[in-house]
Amino acid sequence: MQDRPHRSALYIPGSKDRALDKARGLPVDMILFDLEDAVTPDAKIAARDTLYAALAAGGYGPRLKIVRINALDTPWGVEDAAAVAAMACDGVLLPKVNGPGDVDALAGLVPDLPIWAMMETPQGVLNAAAIAAHPRIAGFVLGTNDLAKDMNSRGRTALMMSLQHCLLAAKAARIVALDGVYNAFKDDDGLRAECAEGRDMGFDGKTLIHPAQIAIANAEFGPSEDEIALARRQIAAFEAAEAEGQGVAVVDGKIVENLHIVTARATLAKAEAIAALESA
Repeated sequence: MQDRPHRSALYIPGSKDRALDKARGLPVDMILFDLEDAVTPDAKIAARDTLYAALAAGGYGPRLKIVRINALDTPWGVEDAAAVAAMACDGVLLPKVNGPGDVDALAGLVPDLPIWAMMETPQGVLNAAAIAAHPRIAGFVLGTNDLAKDMNSRGRTALMMSLQHCLLAAKAARIVALDGVYNAFKDDDGLRAECAEGRDMGFDGKTLIHPAQIAIANAEFGPSEDEIALARRQIAAFEAAEAEGQGVAVVDGKIVENLHIVTARATLAKAEAIAALESA
């Protein structure tokens, strides 16, 4: 999973034919087809058939296709899971994951699909390491709105410990971690700032609620031209130093060691993966 871009992950209602069709042409890395919050209770059963038909028709290209089901303790969750198991998707996203037992329960219903966990409850955050270590888990999706509600907190600063705790667990398990949504979809400056913060923290990408947010997330979570150029200069300088029998190089007045080269090569690999995805 880590060898492909996850810069932008857009929620799309699984019940809306028009939205499902429009998503085929969006420059997003991932689509989170939603059977949960974006679908009203009276439309949840029909949404399964609508989404099944859309995915069967294809046309989503190389985008990662993940389906968010309803929680298994709701009237729809178990049947959602059975339906998703037969869909042409790349994984299933389980809401309200409190511990690895919740993952076990879903794993038996979708034996062939990677499982992603919505990290959106206090108990889930406290159990993040155990959830991330589950062999079926492919990634974390931070549900910051629900987490803020359960914590009765205001503002992103109040969630910072929870974000970092989940992020540490994801990195330790080498799985993908996606930052929560930014609700003010018309506030480009605010979105850009929150994406930059999430990227600096180490998140792999941002979950989005509107197509207008895609370009900013892609730009902020992808390497810039300056970062790519620096990575190339670091690699060239380090290789030249090694050829002379030295273990370090200097670039722009800063020491460059092997650990910096690991990061530089990862930057170039990510840039190449993004280019391949966008040209597909």
